[in-house]
Amino acid sequence: MNGKTVLITGASAGVGLQSALGLARLGAEVVTVGRDERRTAQAAAFVKSQTGNQAISYLLADLSSLKDVRKLAQQFRDNYEKLDVLLNNAGAIFLTRKVSVDGYEMTMALNHLNYFMLTDLLLSMLKAGPSGRVVNVSSRAHYRGHVNFDDLQSQHGYGGMRVYSMSKLMNVLFTYELARRLQGTKVTANCLHPGFVASNFAGNNGWLVRLGMTFMSGRISVEDGARCSIFLASSPEVQGLSGKYFNYDLKETRSSDESYDETEAKRLWEVSEQLVTKVK
Repeated sequence: MNGKTVLITGASAGVGLQSALGLARLGAEVVTVGRDERRTAQAAAFVKSQTGNQAISYLLADLSSLKDVRKLAQQFRDNYEKLDVLLNNAGAIFLTRKVSVDGYEMTMALNHLNYFMLTDLLLSMLKAGPSGRVVNVSSRAHYRGHVNFDDLQSQHGYGGMRVYSMSKLMNVLFTYELARRLQGTKVTANCLHPGFVASNFAGNNGWLVRLGMTFMSGRISVEDGARCSIFLASSPEVQGLSGKYFNYDLKETRSSDESYDETEAKRLWEVSEQLVTKVK
């Protein structure tokens, strides 16, 4: 990854931080994104100290805010000459319904509209390079997801896991539609399930949830959870491969039946465009 520039969202902790470490060790210039300045700065300093790679920097953004997403993209364009890999990693689950600053249901705003808008705003930089890559972190939870276009804001009968699963299905649908639209370019788009990772995921829902997560079996380390993100961002084995879903074991895997519905993917794209353009 020498000479490559990578932008990683949600990189102040967990899988995002481990992905930054892995790609920095491979020689990439890594730009991390976080919401909290202290934590994000500490994470960037940690990557430098652990890898010896000094080409590590950070930008701040609350990615549930579309205004912040737009500001982030502009700051990146103003301060960096190129972009080779965009790793959309930031995400969360909300067990009670919350609304973003833009008035959108928080899960969709952070987990999907953030990916959609940031990728669109930086796509020209990815296209300008020799072989740009978009890597979207989804989840196996998408297998249980269904996109309810009649209630995208989840105003009726909110269920945190159901809405999270829908957002992760949106990640896969978006990836596949993006890959189709990128045909004929040098940019690829793939998505992945990082595994059930022993991180602070879901910790935003209070101490009881954090405690419960620590006792759940089958969790893998954050290092193992980052393996597939690093693989898709850097490996020559997937050079030119696009529109695929990978498991945490680095194997290409079939995603849910609904994720291959091209009509649904196009509809989601069009609705997403309308939602992000409403926010100035």
